[in-house]
Amino acid sequence: MTRLFGTDGVRGLANKDLTVSMALKLGAAAARVLTADRKSSDLRPIAIVGRDPRVSGEMLAAALSAGMASCGVDVLRVGVIPTPGVAFLTDDYGADMGVMISASHNPMPDNGIKFFSSGGRKLPDTVEDEIEAAMNDLPETGPTGTGVGRVIEEAPDAQDRYLAHLREATPTDLTGIKVVVDCANGAASEVAPLAYEAAGAEVIAIHNRPNALNINDNCGSTHIEQVQKAVIEHGADLGLAHDGDADRCLAVDAAGNVVDGDQIMAILAVGMKEKSELRKNTLVATVMSNLGLRIAMEEQGITMLETKVGDRYVLEELNAGGFSLGGEQSGHIVLPDHCTTGDGTLTGLKLMSRMAETGSSLAELAGVMTVLPQVLINVPVEDKNAIMGDERVNAAIREAEEELGSTGRVLLRASGTEALFRVMVEAAESEQARKVAGRLAAVVASI
Repeated sequence: MTRLFGTDGVRGLANKDLTVSMALKLGAAAARVLTADRKSSDLRPIAIVGRDPRVSGEMLAAALSAGMASCGVDVLRVGVIPTPGVAFLTDDYGADMGVMISASHNPMPDNGIKFFSSGGRKLPDTVEDEIEAAMNDLPETGPTGTGVGRVIEEAPDAQDRYLAHLREATPTDLTGIKVVVDCANGAASEVAPLAYEAAGAEVIAIHNRPNALNINDNCGSTHIEQVQKAVIEHGADLGLAHDGDADRCLAVDAAGNVVDGDQIMAILAVGMKEKSELRKNTLVATVMSNLGLRIAMEEQGITMLETKVGDRYVLEELNAGGFSLGGEQSGHIVLPDHCTTGDGTLTGLKLMSRMAETGSSLAELAGVMTVLPQVLINVPVEDKNAIMGDERVNAAIREAEEELGSTGRVLLRASGTEALFRVMVEAAESEQARKVAGRLAAVVASI
């Protein structure tokens, strides 16, 4: 049986894979599991619910809220706000759980549901499994009368609380920095420009007019060419690109060159080490990070630990080791001293703060790391689980590894959110990486 939860919550085509009835049951099951250990109190449990602006968000928010209220949980709806905003508000309001309705970088027809426990923390696999099991064991009836939860439709101070938190985390004056921010017509369309302006930056916002249908539509971090063009056009110092729920951030320097999550981590790691903020001189990244990041960190005297792909696994390693910086090449950057999950707006603020503190351009700061040629091919597949067990794939991997030797590496993995298998190859030369990746992708596609 396929597990309902993927690497980042429950995700699928809204109203087909992710239905209203499923959302209703998920809300009720999550409420039962996440409030089960709550100490007795005169106050009912509270859940925070936020969403990105895609059209199905309102529908799913209503279903989830109804499910939680049916279990006696009071629901506070905070509207359109980034995923890290929901995580922060779950803690800041002292709520028992939080829910974000978003499919992140996926196209508009998709949607997803992510849960946070008290304190705004992502759930471990074991708790997600409990929620999934509880969906099949829900009682026919729930509390009645005064025991039924209330749904509060608006939290007027939610955005202000989140903005104040971001400013407190990054007090550096950014006056003199001109930044283009691509909001992906998503959850950060209002928050990100306000946060950057409050810090003193001159902000040019693009794709910041969501209409429920245009989220991630040829914009945002999955279409970095849009912000590259705008940076050159406006003569900006840098560009920042967020995804639909703004838990990630990619950057572009003044010449239009992409600065990805690996380079951003390298920049922040060096700066934090200088200020004795990089605990245990350790950076946590994933197996997808470029080999160049590991080499750069070794040169800087910084240890780099690797996890499985997914910011939740980065978070687990950060928490287990007491580290202070981690993230992914895709732009999920986690700073546990300030947030419990990846926060794209906070990342943008930290990156510009480093520029302001050093007086260096983004290109100069990114020079701490040399990016080795890396090719990533996404192969559509019907059965992701069958790929790695196929001997043809394993034989092709062995052949590729022998060819690359110590100057490169191969990584094949199933996407946790889409019907894709990802083939990644690094090599000393771009042409070699392309050829090897192409051969591997062809084998995967033939399965």
